[in-house]
Amino acid sequence: LDVKSGECVAMLGATGAGKSVLMSLVPRFFDPTAGRVLLDGVDVRELHLDDLRRNIGLVFQESFLFSNTIAANIAFGHPEATRAQIEQAARIAAAHDFITQLPQGYDTVLGESGNTLSGGQRQRLAIARAVLLEPAILLLDDPTAAIDSETEHEIFEALDRAIAGRTTFIVAHRLSTLRRADFIIVMERGRIVQRGTHEQLMREAGPYLHVASLQLVDNRELQ
Repeated sequence: LDVKSGECVAMLGATGAGKSVLMSLVPRFFDPTAGRVLLDGVDVRELHLDDLRRNIGLVFQESFLFSNTIAANIAFGHPEATRAQIEQAARIAAAHDFITQLPQGYDTVLGESGNTLSGGQRQRLAIARAVLLEPAILLLDDPTAAIDSETEHEIFEALDRAIAGRTTFIVAHRLSTLRRADFIIVMERGRIVQRGTHEQLMREAGPYLHVASLQLVDNRELQ
């Protein structure tokens, strides 16, 4: 798998296909038992771990928020960040406007796990946290999975801004997210079985067309 600088690659596959494993190799949560992971032509095992991970932003399906201020939650892991850096990250994540409308703005203390916010607001804070230090690489593990389709559009603006100019790996299952990628890989049992753009994969028989067809049928039934 070769991903050019600034490209966004989406990954589709059933549970256990290897999507999260593949993403875990980039920040060296563990190392491959065969083969290599190269970053700008350099084996990631030759890079200082702190330097490597400082250049990688992570967003999970459900990111944990602490009972602390919004500013502290965004700066989690980077407590030395300035207020200007925090606000810039929030703007990239399309979170600045809703934050400033809260009673104490960035100093608003969240409830346990951020339960006073909507799902879309929580994910936008997670995206702000991920882009705080302007990482070169973004790893997004199905960031819209825990968001219902009605609020999904709330974080698309944030995702589009966050992805711009960054090399991005995104695990996704919804067509609305997959279409945003420069290309898509479909994984089965730890191997890539299909690759191409959404348009290309819709023209060939295979697991991608099968998944897409099911979603299109479901959407028509909901309308």
